[in-house]
Amino acid sequence: MTGSTVYRQKPAQVVRLGRADRSWYATWFWEIDRVLLLLVAMLIGAGLIAVAAASPSAAAKDHVPALHYFWRQLVWVGLGLPVMIGVSMLPQNVARRLSIGGAVCFTVLLMLVPLIGTEVNGAVRWLGVDPVRFQPSEFLKPFFVVAIAWMLSLRQQDKGLPMVPLTGALVALIAALLMKQPDFGQTVIFCAVWAALLVISGVQLRFLLMLGGAGVGLLALAFVFYQNGRDRVIEFLTGSGDTYHVDVGYATITNGGLVGLGPGGGIQKFRLPEAHNDYIFSVIGEEFGLISCLAIALIYLAIMVRVFLKLLDEDDHFIILASAGLAIQFGLQAVINMAVNVQLVPSKGMTLPFISYGGSSLLAVSMGFGLLLAFTKRNPFLRRSPYVVTWSGK
Repeated sequence: MTGSTVYRQKPAQVVRLGRADRSWYATWFWEIDRVLLLLVAMLIGAGLIAVAAASPSAAAKDHVPALHYFWRQLVWVGLGLPVMIGVSMLPQNVARRLSIGGAVCFTVLLMLVPLIGTEVNGAVRWLGVDPVRFQPSEFLKPFFVVAIAWMLSLRQQDKGLPMVPLTGALVALIAALLMKQPDFGQTVIFCAVWAALLVISGVQLRFLLMLGGAGVGLLALAFVFYQNGRDRVIEFLTGSGDTYHVDVGYATITNGGLVGLGPGGGIQKFRLPEAHNDYIFSVIGEEFGLISCLAIALIYLAIMVRVFLKLLDEDDHFIILASAGLAIQFGLQAVINMAVNVQLVPSKGMTLPFISYGGSSLLAVSMGFGLLLAFTKRNPFLRRSPYVVTWSGK
């Protein structure tokens, strides 16, 4: 039309994550292990459902609204996800430096726990007061793994470096601080991960046998001098004394049978002392069935298998040690929690990663998994395995 102005609408810009796209988010997308990312997303989703199911039980004891802990868990997930994604975006050398600095920082904070720590349920493991309170050992775990991996990897450059005794001294210091709280379960995780990293790093068999003997001796000493742990072991083995926690946990997880009683249908969960935390796996069994419990256990197993399969194609000794150590620490924590719930080991307060309710524990696990994603990512433009078939289509 004469004298008129024709305005053309610009087409909406579409974000395409093609292999030719070198933007920071596209680079991250192609480098990250998307299978691990999917598996952890499944755990987070299952955790939110589980906390929603367990929240009424814990809320009834604390006289708060029924879904109080579910809404709070949503907040923690909202904080934890950016932490995990942000850490996974770090270059591997930056992630290593962050972990070494974090290990030093949280070791110092762990030393402060006996001096200014807060007592909860008879144990002094926390720093700060509500609502700002955290457990230094939770954050130390992933940083400790990477720091130990870095120290042991230095042996590849110089066999004369005394990294094994140095890492042993560090583990002994941390174990002593943890037993002071006391926290036997976390002590076991730190020591077990260190031993696993020694095996992977190629320490001589003779030394490993000596270390195993020393470990047995230390367990015997702990049994003699750690009264709370000794009582729990005796009660577990003999079935006498106060076995309420493990008995109710086992009764709850088996109450739903294979398919469960349905969301909100659980009754035994109201007897659990920490339904939304330590015994959330039992709540899953009661309301969603043993099949759901098996599915969650398989997700943890799939994460472990995925990491170790990827390491078969890795030649950087530090990356191998750091990734394997983080996966072992993550999987061992899950195994201990599930074993307590099915009455295979004595009661131990330990969260189920990404499933249990918790603020500092969820943030710490998110940090650790972010490090795992950072150390297992690949650059598809610069490095490809000759044994992996890739699709080059658009």
